[in-house]
Amino acid sequence: MRSNGRKECELRPVSIKTGFNIYAEGSVQIQVENTIILVTATVEEYVPPFLKGSGKGWVTAEYNMLPRATASRNQREGRRGNGIGGRTQEIQRLIGRSLRAVCDLEKLGERTITLDCDVLQADGGTRTASITASWLALVMACDKLVRQGILPAIPVNNYLAAISVGMRNQQILMDLCYDEDANADVDMNVVMTGSGELVEIQGTGEEATFDRTQMNRMLDMAEIGIKSLIQKQKEILQKENINF
Repeated sequence: MRSNGRKECELRPVSIKTGFNIYAEGSVQIQVENTIILVTATVEEYVPPFLKGSGKGWVTAEYNMLPRATASRNQREGRRGNGIGGRTQEIQRLIGRSLRAVCDLEKLGERTITLDCDVLQADGGTRTASITASWLALVMACDKLVRQGILPAIPVNNYLAAISVGMRNQQILMDLCYDEDANADVDMNVVMTGSGELVEIQGTGEEATFDRTQMNRMLDMAEIGIKSLIQKQKEILQKENINF
């Protein structure tokens, strides 16, 4: 039995709210038990220099953890000469890559959509929850462009969500909280589309190795969790009257 009473193949309680920001083209608050993240989508009529004149748009992300998102205060990144840390850069690149994998950038046109992911409280799974919420904020922003007559259709071609899985004492666990993540023998983050295609796998043997059979078992468990998260996305879109 896990510390919070969950079974091995059980998500933490997930709550998703939309529309908390009146200015952003899309905004989503996701809470996965004690992890809370705000995601806003911003549409701007420009593209990076390498895309000018190509007819293609760009989708990117920024990730930030507030100083007291964790048990002890962290220095605010980018302040007083403190640059963006390697972990932060890696996470925001992961979010951007994942979203672009399910976007038709040509249909987006020469404009940029930026997803800002701000972690208010962290208890594991911040990068995966950011991806799940960012996909929703992205679709909401694109839907707004469609309603304004700027785009003919939402230029997103699949659902997208992410989940963590891990292994401790040969036991495979879904959706790790911080304590489980910190003590896992194997830690894996999985990004997957609604049709079951893998976008990215980040798997590391922290305290042990793992074989192909164990990896497949972890991927199978991740797929179960991601299907549950995508079902929640579908419910949100239906509530928002967004046809996708």
